[in-house]
Amino acid sequence: MLWTAAGVVVLGFLIALEVAARHYGLPGPLTTQAQEVVLPPKSGFLLYASMGLMMVVLTRRQRFIAAGCALGIDAVFMLVRWAFDIKVTDGHPFGNGALWVILGCAVIAVTRRTGQERLLLLKGVGLALLLVAGRKTGDTWLLITSKTRPAVLDQYVATADHALGEPSWLVGRLVTATGPFGFHLLDLVYGQLAVAAVVVALYQLRNVAAERRFPAHHLVRTFLVIGLIGPAIYMIFPVVGPIFAYGNGIEHWPAVHPWPGQPPTGQWALANVWPDTPPSLDSPHPMPFDAFTPRNCMPSLHTAWATTIFIHSRKAPRPMRFAGTFWLLATLCATLGFGYHYGADLIAGVVFTLTIESALRAHGRGWDRSGIQLVAYGTTVFAALLVSYRYLPVEMARHPWVFGPLLILALTSVIYGYVRTTKAWEPAVAAVRQPEPQPEPA
Repeated sequence: MLWTAAGVVVLGFLIALEVAARHYGLPGPLTTQAQEVVLPPKSGFLLYASMGLMMVVLTRRQRFIAAGCALGIDAVFMLVRWAFDIKVTDGHPFGNGALWVILGCAVIAVTRRTGQERLLLLKGVGLALLLVAGRKTGDTWLLITSKTRPAVLDQYVATADHALGEPSWLVGRLVTATGPFGFHLLDLVYGQLAVAAVVVALYQLRNVAAERRFPAHHLVRTFLVIGLIGPAIYMIFPVVGPIFAYGNGIEHWPAVHPWPGQPPTGQWALANVWPDTPPSLDSPHPMPFDAFTPRNCMPSLHTAWATTIFIHSRKAPRPMRFAGTFWLLATLCATLGFGYHYGADLIAGVVFTLTIESALRAHGRGWDRSGIQLVAYGTTVFAALLVSYRYLPVEMARHPWVFGPLLILALTSVIYGYVRTTKAWEPAVAAVRQPEPQPEPA
């Protein structure tokens, strides 16, 4: 019943976004997903990663068959496109096969499975489709923010960022100094965040096929909730980022820009000073911006998702723990170094993630006093950050040695509270008593 109710809510949400996108003359998440059954997908890597997530419910033999079918279908698609001289100019030439296999497993679950086996396979299909739909939903949310929020609050956040030493300007210069290697490495990390999340999720769900059930809590749940709630904050606090508000926008990093085909944005910038010269300390005001650039900075969801990967990789083998740490650090460098975020966005993103993760864990184990306190504290700190960025930016900039440490202290307090509380929630491991030495027989 719980899964049925959740499915109805998700479907209703997707339909609402579809209607909103159609209102602005563009396809919504349902349409773009349906198109990828035949057309080149936006991210073939994501579709194959989603198929891999679904395959956790399959046996080894079924996984082999599913992977072979996906590759075979993609080979047919490539052959047909080659035969008819169809050029793939947007997206990837592969990935359709993975989507066909996911949909095929849904059909098999309904027509060939019964009882618990049907439910398990449908859960696997649902997770895969939700991961893909999350990407499509995010794209639609970004469109809505750009159309409904004509004024942005970048001046407020940039002013508040003086308390942190303007980290985006500093890291932007460092990324520029690394040349093509550092630039493309960070772009790879930034662009394939969902794939990294699937790798960690596959480890967490590795025993589903054998146990025939999903664990009570795993990374995908947090990932999806972040993507559902986060864009709503964009509507409350619209910010485009330093490279757009204080730079020449898409013309600065044309090779790695996440929204290819977008019109130039330089004429909307307050000044072209990123990343060489930090903005001057003036009285901030809302500033008008174009109707194309997403207002997707506050909080930084890339930081939120990378933090989720870091958290959920802590109990994995050492190589995966190292990879989770690397992905978090590299994502922080990319969000700042590409000019997509201010330092204040990253602090808000970490607090946002830990609050959501706390709420999901507390809900899974039954709400108790410690869970309620942790979620309430994280929510309070997050709200205080947004209020201070909006109404105290000038004071923060004028007293950086006061407000800078206060921001770090607020972040640290949430991290400490999360670690301390969730550690207490872990089941105690009884110490193994060593047998007492016995005297040797004479």
